[in-house]
Amino acid sequence: MIEVRPGGRRRIDRVLSPDYTSGIEQHALGEVRALRDEAAQEETDLSYLRRVLHARIDIVRAEQRRRREDGSRSVVEQLVAILSDNAVGPAMGSGRYQTTEPSRAEAHRRHVEALVSDVDLSDVMSLSDEKLDRALSAYTAEEDSVSQRRREVQQVVDRLNAEIARRYREGAASVDDLLAEERDRR
Repeated sequence: MIEVRPGGRRRIDRVLSPDYTSGIEQHALGEVRALRDEAAQEETDLSYLRRVLHARIDIVRAEQRRRREDGSRSVVEQLVAILSDNAVGPAMGSGRYQTTEPSRAEAHRRHVEALVSDVDLSDVMSLSDEKLDRALSAYTAEEDSVSQRRREVQQVVDRLNAEIARRYREGAASVDDLLAEERDRR
């Protein structure tokens, strides 16, 4: 489960701290953007973790379905179809276009592997029904937790975006200033 530790040093602890967005009206625009970018990076990482969990869930469910239907094709033979089903289907939930790459992909992969330490999905056909059920339960519980945290982070990003938009709408910020900042960075 993704726990948020008040006063913690991890990015998720900072982003989901109640005071993360307090007083943003008094922050400089650059500071608000930096907060937004940090929260958006956390959202990207949580989205990546969800995708890893979804892949594991899909593999376990495919093996369970194969057993119920007495299928002869192994999950490995069906792997491309299994993993692409969600990738090409209609978007569900509150997904957003993300412009950043996950910053902790390897750590997320290790986290998912540690959820069910005695289940090796590389040989999913050799697992007992009990191990498959336990793996599915662990993966879906973690996906629920990650999804909840992701929604909370999205609300933070939305608050910060709303503050940035308010400043432009009310004339406290201008596109010309933004372009000048970009030009100065180069």
